[in-house]
Amino acid sequence: MRINELILYKHMEEGKLLWDMTFLMENYDNTYYNSEDLKGLLFDCVNELLEMGVSHGFEGNLWHNYLTYLLASHENAYSTSCEIVGQVSGSINEIAEHDFGIFKELFDYDFGEMKDALKAGCMSVLLDYRGMEGHGKVFNKRLRDRICDLSKNLADTEDAREFKDTLTQFYKEFGVGKLGLHKAFRVEHGDGMARIVPITKIAHVHLDDLVGYEIAKEKLIANTEAFVAGRRANNCLLFGDAGTGKSSSIKAVLNQYYDKGLRMIEVYKHQFQDLNDIISQIKNRNYKFIIYMDDLSFEEFEIEYKYLKAVIEGGLERKPDNILIYATSNRRHLVRETFRDKADRDEELHTNDTVQEKLSLVARFGVTIYFGKPEKKEFQEIVRQLARRNGIEMPEDELLLEANKWELSHGGLSGRTAQQFIDFLMGRREV
Repeated sequence: MRINELILYKHMEEGKLLWDMTFLMENYDNTYYNSEDLKGLLFDCVNELLEMGVSHGFEGNLWHNYLTYLLASHENAYSTSCEIVGQVSGSINEIAEHDFGIFKELFDYDFGEMKDALKAGCMSVLLDYRGMEGHGKVFNKRLRDRICDLSKNLADTEDAREFKDTLTQFYKEFGVGKLGLHKAFRVEHGDGMARIVPITKIAHVHLDDLVGYEIAKEKLIANTEAFVAGRRANNCLLFGDAGTGKSSSIKAVLNQYYDKGLRMIEVYKHQFQDLNDIISQIKNRNYKFIIYMDDLSFEEFEIEYKYLKAVIEGGLERKPDNILIYATSNRRHLVRETFRDKADRDEELHTNDTVQEKLSLVARFGVTIYFGKPEKKEFQEIVRQLARRNGIEMPEDELLLEANKWELSHGGLSGRTAQQFIDFLMGRREV
């Protein structure tokens, strides 16, 4: 097998198994090597394929799934150029087709003779593997299904060109690498640098699931649609009372526009010093990134907001066009002010400078959206709709009476309180 001739698809993570398997393909009947050693290597490979099948939730032909996973994960000059935009022009297509010809040979390889020569009948199971219930820990069901479907489609291709067209279409629809396969990420710090790590399980909330706040949602949607479409858009601050759906709205926006290339990276306050490092890793990709900051606020002694101000607007390097910052906060002005601040300003010669220092961060968010606590009637309407969606059959008078009792002792009028009340009713019904 010619994997040493690969040009673009080299140095792949988790590629050791590929080298071991191709060594076996070339040498399983070579008398120079001890047959027991070859058999041991084969069973090591079988073990790795099985472990990956279980952890990723793969099923069907695990060898094809593994190859497909490598192709869908590897970020190179061709795959990153094709993500979201699809087919590109130029000589790179010939180089890509050369590599795909090698992968096509790997897909078409018949393991029958190797299996018989090394007496490894168990390989038949891996070529038609039935997965356990569930979808694995690494991928959610959506990602697992996409990889398995692509695996079948690549196996059915006739030649390297069709193989290339099929994979390129996948890059266009879903992207490549962790940024393509996943929709949400967090930041971890290690080895002296910030790493962007996928979040595999996020809430599948949608904008239609959020009752009320229609004007607020329209502003958020308009700004996000402009951003995804490549038009001018603003950083966005959602502020207001706790439990009113600020964070849920941003998660819903991600779910709604993921298929159009939107990705989200959650950053905490103590990680603001890593913002420039994070931006450098994503600024040249074809996705649109929202850097998401939940429950953003600063005490008077905290200076992290200065990092944020510089990144949003004010540094020498302009913020890339494919990045916006969305934040939620219970505070309108983000930086905490006290009556002592007013006394200090009364003693200060240039009082306006102090005010501007604390308010300038909010001014860098071009769109601010208010989420206030619902009135009693609005809260009751939220309860009605949530009960209807969850199939709770209860006389309306009784439902609203119980909801009123619940909110009095569980945080007051808010969408979160209404959801908690419905969850309580659902849990009681399931007992």
